[in-house]
Amino acid sequence: MSNGVNALRTRQRYPLDLKVAMSKVRISEYYKKRHGKVYVAFSGGKDSTVLLHLVRSLYPDIQGIFCDTGLEFPEIREFVKTVPNIEWIKPKMKFKMVLERYGYPVVSKEQAQFIGEIQRGVCEDGIERRLHGINGNRSGVISKKWQYLIDAPFKISDKCCEVMKKRPFKIYEKNGKLPFIGVMAEESLLRQQSYAKDGCNKPNGKQSRPLMFWLGEDIWEYIRQEKLSYSKIYDKGFSRTGCVFCAFGAHLDKPPVENKFQIMYKTHPKLYKYCMKGLGMKEILEYMNISVEPKKV
Repeated sequence: MSNGVNALRTRQRYPLDLKVAMSKVRISEYYKKRHGKVYVAFSGGKDSTVLLHLVRSLYPDIQGIFCDTGLEFPEIREFVKTVPNIEWIKPKMKFKMVLERYGYPVVSKEQAQFIGEIQRGVCEDGIERRLHGINGNRSGVISKKWQYLIDAPFKISDKCCEVMKKRPFKIYEKNGKLPFIGVMAEESLLRQQSYAKDGCNKPNGKQSRPLMFWLGEDIWEYIRQEKLSYSKIYDKGFSRTGCVFCAFGAHLDKPPVENKFQIMYKTHPKLYKYCMKGLGMKEILEYMNISVEPKKV
């Protein structure tokens, strides 16, 4: 099956029943290629809930793996406990230690990586490449909007996801199993490029991403259609869950839409207090001009 950006755009417009059928083909292909040595990376969020249901509609006994980072909303953890055949794994390092050692996750994984490289003086591609690009090629460039963060009075890094999630899964995969992952190309430019290059099932066989051509609206339609249970965190105003304290994408929610921290202020006051004071996020977010409390009416 051919890929590419145009193919992605076409598939994103397909009706849900066709997307489901195509995803099941990708799932079956990967399962057979791996001779059943696979698992589902299960975060407890809506996307991985749909993914787990799809995979188990073909292979009911497949195991889900949940990485208990300690950074999940309590509603996510409670929901995961209700799902059968889920194994819990843990990272070796606490999140606060990750922040102290590497830096804070802000803007996006890509931008945080580039900014952090310059801050630490380990920019292999060169500072000029990161600031201006090369010969008109702006791939790998820090957006002008965020270049001021290079001189921020705090460290910035994309390492939290690697330390808190990727490493525990890599340790688990020493048993020979590899994952189905519930990511979608619409979530970032990097994922669109990845789909255009590799499709759903990576040629190296290291992972399958059978929802890549789905859209967020498809996820909710599938949940309604199949009458799936899901974490009640979504009924409290959160459109994205992920790690409670992560600031990736927090700048994207503009008034009147509240960002995750403004919602957390009302729904999870204890978590909010720890985030702002215990982890020092208040200083970081205010430095970036991101509101941390709801506007007083």
